[in-house]
Amino acid sequence: MAYTYHDLRTKTVQDLRAIAKDLQHEAVQGALQMNKEHLLPALCKALGIDPHEHHTVVGIDKVAIKAKMKELKKKKDEALAAHDGAAIKGLRRQIHGLNRQIRAHLQ
Repeated sequence: MAYTYHDLRTKTVQDLRAIAKDLQHEAVQGALQMNKEHLLPALCKALGIDPHEHHTVVGIDKVAIKAKMKELKKKKDEALAAHDGAAIKGLRRQIHGLNRQIRAHLQ
């Protein structure tokens, strides 16, 4: 059976050990003594699965928002150099709002 990272992450340690028992890979040697924190990356390596969970963003243009955030960060650095506290605060709030907008659309 083909597993995804999410499938493996939701399984119990006993289930992960059972999967590892059927595999012949050096990464899962000693799987019976491993805890879930160590067993999960080992299984991902043995099965060739990306060990990071990727989030998809739906409904917004994440690239454009990230570009806007980068532009605002440059302006914030300039305001820091000029010691303009009001501008820094406003730019930080804008960056925070954009970041929240991205996080709100994660699935």
